[in-house]
Amino acid sequence: MRSKRDFSDATPRPEQRAAGRFRAAEESKHTGPGERHRRGRPGSRRFSPSRRGHHGGRSAEGERLQKVLARMGVASRREAEDWIRAGRITVNGQPAVLGMRVTRSDRLRLDGRLIHRHEIAAGQVYLCHRSPGEHLRSPDEPSEHQALVERLPRRAGNRFIMISPMPRIDGGLELVTSDGELAATLQRTIHSLPSEFSVRVLGELTDAQLRNILDGLLDRGDRLQVESCEPSGGEGANRWYTIVARGGSGKDVRQLFERQGALVSRVLRTRVGTLVLDRHLSRGQFRPLTKDEVAALTPPEPTVT
Repeated sequence: MRSKRDFSDATPRPEQRAAGRFRAAEESKHTGPGERHRRGRPGSRRFSPSRRGHHGGRSAEGERLQKVLARMGVASRREAEDWIRAGRITVNGQPAVLGMRVTRSDRLRLDGRLIHRHEIAAGQVYLCHRSPGEHLRSPDEPSEHQALVERLPRRAGNRFIMISPMPRIDGGLELVTSDGELAATLQRTIHSLPSEFSVRVLGELTDAQLRNILDGLLDRGDRLQVESCEPSGGEGANRWYTIVARGGSGKDVRQLFERQGALVSRVLRTRVGTLVLDRHLSRGQFRPLTKDEVAALTPPEPTVT
């Protein structure tokens, strides 16, 4: 049992109480309004410096769920966000929320079905040789011919995205990927790369027509950056021309020639950047791109120093 002396020693002396009040006043000078209340006490939840993330108690490790789903080729980021809002996605049996992060150990399900996760490799970007008129995707109406995308290996993904596709009436080099994030990057960079097209027209073009094509003026008033346009042979009344334009689409190239009164029967894309349509790749066939080829299509952005 403590003595009276012990209790008297535990009671703060007047000078100790005064010193405590002075320290509190000094701290309040350097503390914002309400900050002392936000600090909490040592050992309390608010005081702990290693609080968990606000998404269902998960830590900040991993990647955002919608980004993971897009990279897996399951859906675009916008579609994934819509699925999350609709409660169609669960993570480890719990409804997902927008912005939550997941790791490879988490089990993702869509409408109760397990989503099998796999690594995205360079082989999931494909170079396709499409014939003019061939469908990239399955048409709405029944067709006896299988679309080009349907012939791609299922292990590469369930949803494929076309990168700046050619109009259906034209063809040539097409790029397809199941990586949603990479597709968005390629969509931006492909318009800064020079592309080569072979254009078949009826008859020869005059020098004036070629000069106007090099001028690059389009119907909407924009100007396409045309680097060259040269004749490249032909048979009978048909003549081929090779045109190199930076950021041009098949639709733009066809429009350039038709503005000069040329009768265009075919436009084939043969090159994008350094990627050339393989001569040994038959129409309707495809091959995976190498890591170096993918890297060449996605140059690093310049850094400001």
